[in-house]
Amino acid sequence: MKPVTQVESPALLLLDANIDTDQIIPARFLRKPRSSGYHHYLLYDARYDMQGQPRPESPIPESTAPGSSSAAKIVLAGHNIGCGSSREGAVYAFVDYGIQVIISTKIADIFRNNAIRNGLLPIMLQQAPFDALVAYCQAHPQATLTVDLEAYEIRREDGSCLPFELDDGSRERLLKGIDDIQATLAWQREIDAFAKHYLAEQPWVVPVNS
Repeated sequence: MKPVTQVESPALLLLDANIDTDQIIPARFLRKPRSSGYHHYLLYDARYDMQGQPRPESPIPESTAPGSSSAAKIVLAGHNIGCGSSREGAVYAFVDYGIQVIISTKIADIFRNNAIRNGLLPIMLQQAPFDALVAYCQAHPQATLTVDLEAYEIRREDGSCLPFELDDGSRERLLKGIDDIQATLAWQREIDAFAKHYLAEQPWVVPVNS
């Protein structure tokens, strides 16, 4: 998992409320192998018509495809992004597209947890500062935002700075680029010491790997 420390990018605006996980990645694509990436399936039905041709009103213009010079790494999303089913593929689609930060007034709980476990920083703001950030990005569509996880700040090119909050455990995982298993293994010495002490005091317990 790639560490997230400081992300600089123009913002992609996906401002509809309640963009659910079935919109983010339609269920018919969930059996596709991830080896070739899920970026093509991100918001697929909003991006392409029934013949697979790009829609002119697509929320993601083809000019901002992954790898292009204008590809966004930051999304400003409408209220309650990621609601619906718990499918982790919705997070894969954003991550494989190159998105590293999602900012909204509400991010669905399961989607938020899946995001943290896959290197996608979820930031929730109050409505007023979020609206101000959206207005700035609409007025300056090529302006770069800087999201600094170490400083808990979102900085604009005009010099203004917006603080945000994130719990310490999630912040550590994202800064280090580690998942739950890697975070647990960091305590391997303490786990082994506890197991040794526990088995010594209760010898009738048979270790699973014995």
